[in-house]
Amino acid sequence: MIFGPGEYGLILSKLKKYYSFSSGEVLKNLNKFYKRKEIQRLGSENGLDARLFHQAFISFRKYIMESSSVSADLHIILNDICCGAGHVDDLFPFFLRHAKQIFPMLDCMDDLRKISDLRLPPNWYPDARAIQRKIIFHAGPTNSGKTYHAIQRFLSAKSGIYCGPLKLLAHEIFQKSNDANVPCDLVTGEERVYANEDARQAPHIACTIEMCSTNTPYEVAVIDEIQMIRDPSRGWAWTRALLGLCADEIHICGEAAAIDLVTELMYTTGEEVEVRNYKRLTPLTVLDYALESLDNLRPGDCIVCFSKNDIYSISRQIEARGLECAVIYGSLPPGTKLEQAKKFNDPDDPCKILVATDAIGMGLNLCIKRIIFNSIVKPTVNEKGEKEIDSITTSQALQIAGRAGRYGSSFKQGEVTTMHRDDLLQLKEILSEPVRPVKAAGLHPTPEQIEMFAYHLPDATLSNLIDIFVSLSQVDGLYFVCNIDDFKFLADMIQHIPLNLRSRYVFCTAPLNRKEPFVCTTLLKFARQFSRNEPLTFDWLCRHTKWPLPAPKNIKELVHLEAVHDVFDLYLWLSYRFMDMFPDAVLVRDIQKKLDNIIQVGVCNITKLIRASQSAAVPGTAEVLSEDFPLSRTKRDTRVVSDHRGAKSTEALSIAVDIPGERRAKNLKAYRSATRQEDLKSHGRGSLANRLLREGLLTQEMLRQLERTPLSHPGGNASAEVSLAPAS
Repeated sequence: MIFGPGEYGLILSKLKKYYSFSSGEVLKNLNKFYKRKEIQRLGSENGLDARLFHQAFISFRKYIMESSSVSADLHIILNDICCGAGHVDDLFPFFLRHAKQIFPMLDCMDDLRKISDLRLPPNWYPDARAIQRKIIFHAGPTNSGKTYHAIQRFLSAKSGIYCGPLKLLAHEIFQKSNDANVPCDLVTGEERVYANEDARQAPHIACTIEMCSTNTPYEVAVIDEIQMIRDPSRGWAWTRALLGLCADEIHICGEAAAIDLVTELMYTTGEEVEVRNYKRLTPLTVLDYALESLDNLRPGDCIVCFSKNDIYSISRQIEARGLECAVIYGSLPPGTKLEQAKKFNDPDDPCKILVATDAIGMGLNLCIKRIIFNSIVKPTVNEKGEKEIDSITTSQALQIAGRAGRYGSSFKQGEVTTMHRDDLLQLKEILSEPVRPVKAAGLHPTPEQIEMFAYHLPDATLSNLIDIFVSLSQVDGLYFVCNIDDFKFLADMIQHIPLNLRSRYVFCTAPLNRKEPFVCTTLLKFARQFSRNEPLTFDWLCRHTKWPLPAPKNIKELVHLEAVHDVFDLYLWLSYRFMDMFPDAVLVRDIQKKLDNIIQVGVCNITKLIRASQSAAVPGTAEVLSEDFPLSRTKRDTRVVSDHRGAKSTEALSIAVDIPGERRAKNLKAYRSATRQEDLKSHGRGSLANRLLREGLLTQEMLRQLERTPLSHPGGNASAEVSLAPAS
C-alpha cells in the first residue's frame, strides 16, 4: 500500500504517540551501534572507510536526534531496540541508506576505486612500454660533469629532448644546442621558441619537465635533477618523464641517492639501469672558521640566505661598507637573474659579492669562490603541506655548497663556511652525513581520471573530486600522491565561476604563488571573463596592471612589479592553452621584457629602495619583507626573521617549538644564544630588540619571556612554547 505525504505524516504522529522512548536511550544504543566491530566491517564492505564511517555516523545520529521527519519504519526499529525487542544491528540498513545520501559515491565505489588505482603507473604509457629503452644514470655531486656527458650524447643524436626543472636550465641547453649548430626548440609553460624560422619543429627540444611529450619518439632523452622525483609538489613530473618518455636512450642525471629507486622503478618496466658515477672536478673545502663579520668578505664570496628579509638586510650592510653586490632570489624574473649573474661573473665589474637565496642551487653558472651560509635553517613543506622551519638537509647543503669553485672558472677550489660561529659545527655535521636515499616517486591525478570521477559524481565540486580521488587512491611503496593544496586552493577560489570541467582543471594547474594576492585576483578575473566568452586582450591586461609602470621607489613597489611579471607569465601560460581567449601573447611578451628591464634597474638599486622603505615607513612594507608563510602548529621553531643575529626586521616574531631531535635542539639553542648576545644584550640605538619594541611588535614582557624560556623540558625533549605575537 502506498501512502500520500499527508497520510504518512498522520501515521508517524500516531506511532510517536504510542511508541515513546527517551533521547538518552536512543543515544546510548546509537553509540553501541557505532562501536560494533561487525557494523564497522559491514560499513567497510560497502565503501565506508574509518573516516567516512565516522562522518556518516555523526550525520545519522544528528538526523535521528534532531530531525522531526524520522521515517516510520526507523521509528519502530528504534522503539523495539530501546524496549529490548530488537538489536542495534537492525539499524544498519537505515544507516547505509543515509550514508549513500550524503556520500553519493558509495553507489559507484567499485568504479571509483578502479579509476583511482595508482598501483601500476608504468601501464599508463603504452608507447614507452612498446620499446626497449636503454637507461643510463649519470650520478654525481654538483660540479662533477655528469650533466655535461649526458648533453654531449643529446647533441650527437639525430633527435633528442632535454627535460629540466627550470626555465633557465632549458634556455641554457637551447642556446648551447643552437650554438653547436644542432637546431633545438625551446618549450616552457609560457614560451615556445623555434629554431627554424618557418616554425617547423626541430628534431631537438629543450623543455621544462612538465612540458615533455610522452608520445613523440626520440633517439635520446635527458632527465636532469632526477632526485626531484621525491618533491612533494612537482615529483609527479619526473615520474611521468621517467616512465613515459619514448626514447631509445634515457640519460638520467642527479644524486646517487636516487639510484636505488630508479633501478626499482625500471625493474617494473623490464628495463635495466646502467650507472655511471662521477666525482667532483674541483676540490671543495669546509673552512674551520666562520665569516663572523661582513668586514671579512672577499671577492668571489656568495652569502646564501633563506628569506628576502636577509637578502635586503645584508645587501644594505654590504653597501654601507662601500662594496657592490649582486642579488638573486627566487621571485626575480629569469632575465633579471641572468643579468645579476652576469654582473657578478664579469671580472671587469666592481661587483664582486653575491647575496642570494638557494635559487642559485641550480640553473645559473656562477664564478663563486666561497659559499657562506647566513643560516642553516630554512622553510620546508612537510607531508601535510604545512610549512615549517627546519635545518637544511644534506642534499640541499651539498647542492648549494657545490656551487663554489666551478670547473672552468677562475676559482679552481671551492670553499664553504657559515656567517656565524655557532652554525659551523652543525654545517660540518650536515655535510658529512650521507644523503638520504630517495624512497618514493610522486604521482598526480590526470585530467582524464578527474573527468571519469566527475561522470560518476556530477554534483561534486572539483575540490571535492580531488579529495575523494586522493582518499580512494591506492599506491604501492614506490610511489606517493603529491601535495594538491595549491590545486584545491585555486579550485575553491574559482568554484563559483561557471566553467566546464576541463577548463576549470587547466585554470587550477596554473603555476602561480597563492601567497601573491594580486596574481590570485588576476586569475579570478581571467576565469570570470573566460566564462563569459570574452577574450582577454592586451588592452584589458594593460588596464588591469596599470601598464606602463614606473621604476620602483621602494621595496613594496619592487615586489609589486615582480607580481605583475608573474601575471604576464600567467597570461602567456594560458595563451598556449586557450589561444583564442588569450590572443595577444606577442604583445604581452614584449611588455614583459620591458618590465624585466625595469625590475633589473630596481634590483641594481635595491639598497636605495630599502632605505626609502625604511625612512618613509611605507605602509605594507612589513608584510612585503616577510615571507608570510603559514607554519604548522606543531613545528614553528625558530621563526627567525631577517638576519636573526644582528640584522633588522619589521616582522613580528612568533615562536612555538615542539621539535624532537638533537639537531633541532641545536637550532633553537643557536638561535637563542645569538639573539641574546647580539640583540637582547644591547638596549642602545639600532638593536633589533629596541626596534621591535619601538614599532610595537614586541613588548617588554615578551622579551623577558623569551629570555627565561628553557631550552628543554625535564626529560630532555627540545620542547617549549613562547608567544611573541602582539597581545590582542
